[in-house]
Amino acid sequence: MTETIHNPKFAAADLKRFVRELFECLNVQPNTAQLIAHTLVAASLRGVDSHGMQLIPFYASQLEEGRVDPKATGRVVSENGSILVYDGQNGLGQAVANICCLHTVRLAGRYGLGLAVARESNHFGAAAWWAQQISRAGFIGLVMCNASPAVAPWQGKEPRWGTNPICMAIPGGGREGEGWLLDMATTTVAMGKIYKAHLAGQPDIPSGWAMDANGLPTNSTADALSGLLAPLGGYKGSGLAMMVEMMCGVFSGGAMSTELGGLRIKDRPFRVSQFYLAIDPQRGIGREEFVARAKRFVEQVKSTPAAPGYDEVMVAGDPEWRAEAERLRSGVPVGAGLWKSLTELAERLKVVIPAEV
Repeated sequence: MTETIHNPKFAAADLKRFVRELFECLNVQPNTAQLIAHTLVAASLRGVDSHGMQLIPFYASQLEEGRVDPKATGRVVSENGSILVYDGQNGLGQAVANICCLHTVRLAGRYGLGLAVARESNHFGAAAWWAQQISRAGFIGLVMCNASPAVAPWQGKEPRWGTNPICMAIPGGGREGEGWLLDMATTTVAMGKIYKAHLAGQPDIPSGWAMDANGLPTNSTADALSGLLAPLGGYKGSGLAMMVEMMCGVFSGGAMSTELGGLRIKDRPFRVSQFYLAIDPQRGIGREEFVARAKRFVEQVKSTPAAPGYDEVMVAGDPEWRAEAERLRSGVPVGAGLWKSLTELAERLKVVIPAEV
């Protein structure tokens, strides 16, 4: 008989308290610990589990091993017109990202465009959180970052860059005041999805997700973890990933390509670079008209008759907002393997474990 695996569920507010206290016990400043809690729980609420609670053991390991400075918030290297260069000084990614977003909004309010590019940072969670910080201030937000080398260029078999995500958030016009939101890796899936399969004890992953260490397609979770992620759309994904690296690692003056460390690469600092752009639609056709036109365009797309086998046409952001609505009602699920790791960490740090819903 197959044993049923119990994946507990928790109220989002209880998880935020739990995560904040975990990081405070790891010597993270209270405001940054709260920010980390909000970003990770928000990702789990939206169903983006690879960038939610699943990241806590990795962050904790970085902090306990001294690979990240929990008190660093970085410094402005230069500010020339609408462009700002920021040195994260190996601080926590959320602390650096929050400051950079505030700068982009400030600069966009003054110049119509605001760009902050950061170097020497760390993992900042889901890019969507930061693009939405910009869009909620009334600006078009574009966020990108480079990442740990885990992807070979098209036709190659050695890693030269990471998942290198691209995210755009449009203000207003969507669900309850939210606009259109695209958050995508330039690989078929994020590495976190493969790690999630590993935590769940799944021996196989879908075709097209990854390659083994020899650059050959694989369905083995174990081979994928020690191998390579597949670029999105072959050579097109490689081109997009290189674009992100140009705007992040190259433009920031930070680490590039194989110079980066990572959550799983512990022999060198992470050294992530990040790109934050805010665009003021008021300087174009006006903010209200832009939001109205964006909403109308989304409605036009969603009104497309569904193809056979589908009930509707969805756009970027729809699945995540639906997952969020459901998880707010029924609780945020945490995989059994991950929850075991988190409870062990909590017991060691003497943090109260939340009750299940």
